[in-house]
Amino acid sequence: MAQVTSLVTGRAFLEGPRWHDDALYVSDMHGDAVLRVAEDGDVSTVVEVEQPSGLGWLPDGSLLISSMARRCVMRFDGSDLLVHADISGVAPYEINDMCVDRYGHAFIGQFGYDMRAGASPVPAPLIRVDADGSAREVGDDLRMANGMVITSDRSTLLVAESWGKRITAFDLAEDGGLSNQRVWAELPDYPDGIGIDTEDGVWVASPVSDRFVRVVAGGEVTATVETPGRHAIACTVGGSDGHTLYMLTAATLGQRDESKAALDSAVETTRV
Repeated sequence: MAQVTSLVTGRAFLEGPRWHDDALYVSDMHGDAVLRVAEDGDVSTVVEVEQPSGLGWLPDGSLLISSMARRCVMRFDGSDLLVHADISGVAPYEINDMCVDRYGHAFIGQFGYDMRAGASPVPAPLIRVDADGSAREVGDDLRMANGMVITSDRSTLLVAESWGKRITAFDLAEDGGLSNQRVWAELPDYPDGIGIDTEDGVWVASPVSDRFVRVVAGGEVTATVETPGRHAIACTVGGSDGHTLYMLTAATLGQRDESKAALDSAVETTRV
């Protein structure tokens, strides 16, 4: 059994982890802040944002943040927080995780339906926001696009579909174009956030079954980390040597009031 260590505790609801510039960056979605976590667990606030989720960086080093309820991509240059793109015109309901490529194309998932009101899920496209802030729909009929990663050769975007129980792949062009949509892996559980390792194995957070699994193209599960009693929300691979799995866990499933009251979201780690 993998040895799991708690690195950070006592947060509202952590999401969108990214290893960047020798540190872990996470969104405290219901703490309304983006946090920087050093390898020793020291936590600092990067910027306060209303309901942040996905994170990424532009080529100039500015931080992009998907703000779920505002349906905006925010840009933080280290001093000022500005609206990079208002995507409410193409996203009728909440937006979700985000992945930014090396050219500054941001790919954002969306719910596509009014989940909070109990509506039935419907397919919806990804949204691409370019470095100039322009937005458009890309990809087709994704069943609640959630976690996203780009493969090591930078040629493929992988998207976890929460209701689809699968990871879908797209060929990713330098101009941000997506093509050749296909199923990369069928999954045993409903996925939330995902992370990718140096061998392009994808770690999948499975909040319903309280575990993280590693899958490869075709769907074979090659490793599992159980988190009994704690929901597996999102993950990323990083650390100074690239072999630490950062796992975001919580006792709640993201309900805002419950999460703010419980303050039990955590960053846990294990070696992979």
